[in-house]
Amino acid sequence: MAKYQLLLPKMGESVAEATIIKWIKNPGDHIEADDVVMEIATDKVDSEVPSPVSGRLVEQCCKEDGVVQVGAVIAIIETDEEEQVPPAQQQSIVEPQQSHEPPVAAFQQPVNIPGTELLEPKGPISDTSQYMGSFKSGSRFYSPLVKHIALQEKISIDELDRIPGSGAEGRLTKDDLLNYINKKPAAQKETPGETTGPEPKKMVQEPVMPATPVSSGADEIIEMDRMRRLIADHMVMSKQTAPHVTSFIEADVTGLVLWREKIKNSFEKREGEKITFTPIFIEAVVKAIKDYPMVNISVNGTQIIKKAAINISMATALPNGNLIVPVIKKAEELNLLGLTKAVNSLANKARTGKLQPDDVMDGTFTITNIGTFGNVMGTPIINQPQVAILAVGAIKKKPAVIETAEGDVIAIRHMMFLSLAYDHRVVDGALGGSFLRRIADYLENWDTERNV
Repeated sequence: MAKYQLLLPKMGESVAEATIIKWIKNPGDHIEADDVVMEIATDKVDSEVPSPVSGRLVEQCCKEDGVVQVGAVIAIIETDEEEQVPPAQQQSIVEPQQSHEPPVAAFQQPVNIPGTELLEPKGPISDTSQYMGSFKSGSRFYSPLVKHIALQEKISIDELDRIPGSGAEGRLTKDDLLNYINKKPAAQKETPGETTGPEPKKMVQEPVMPATPVSSGADEIIEMDRMRRLIADHMVMSKQTAPHVTSFIEADVTGLVLWREKIKNSFEKREGEKITFTPIFIEAVVKAIKDYPMVNISVNGTQIIKKAAINISMATALPNGNLIVPVIKKAEELNLLGLTKAVNSLANKARTGKLQPDDVMDGTFTITNIGTFGNVMGTPIINQPQVAILAVGAIKKKPAVIETAEGDVIAIRHMMFLSLAYDHRVVDGALGGSFLRRIADYLENWDTERNV
């Protein structure tokens, strides 16, 4: 019998770690080659980890909700082959070090400084420093969310250890802890044996908001899923990183709308693809970036990194209400037909959950079509580390003044707003405004006799 160490595979150039969502196989289960062993999630997409060998799963080296580094050992599989290093394992990103220590755990252990000792808190939790380090207390695993709630509710480690858990192997879930808190008598909210002296007098009584709100009446508490938490963190980080400025412009796209209406049926019949406005907008953005390449950059400290390729990220709404941003790589090398196929392919993969990590990496400029939801304009948040994002609003019929040789006339035109948010650290108003104007020019001066 040989024991094969299954390593967390590489999932993209910038992906260094993943969160274990769910174990599909349990210790003792038989595994065929290419069977899915676990589901994982990165800050890009969710994915599955298959086994390259057949055998029996003998050990799970990481827990659900734990974070694992790329190249770390995630499982031990016993095979029928002789004891040797499988060729597939030799190609792994990080070779496991020869050590007598247990396999790498799913959580990051703190580094002990010589002469010091890391201790788990036994009293009530009063600050986050007491929770630094392992996610375990003794032999029991606690997720970061459970520990955060315990921290806010001043529940000690000893008290946590006494709460029955309904999760796998008696694990304490968030619902177990919330039910315990809700059922706990008010008189017992403080940790038994804890003595407190008189509190200092305050000139103004500050309202204390509960860290874990309790539902009352028709209220409903909905915990953010993993993707929504990532989106929230990314948006807050972007606003904290870049001083946002937003410029607006209104474009007359009547010629473009009439052209698309004229060719869309024949295009779909010939190519088997629907042509939407999105690839048309992307083409105009790519042309404008070629004219103003300093919009296609990123910032690293005091360095400005000018990107060689134009990789267009397109914000896509998922059926569950979340958002993902697949990327069209080297969009400057694609014609309108190629952009249409790329847009439709990525949108379909996003809706069906089949995006790969590489599909959402290395974007240099983002487009979000808020017009899909009937919105006319917006102030989008920059998709870091990019420095600009374009929001395209709904196309509406409106009366507009048109200049003719015979004089000005009022006519019904197809009008739309374009909103450009940009990072004022590196993109000034002149550049941002000129770039936005150039996009509108390309859309307004559309060739109505164009063949695709």
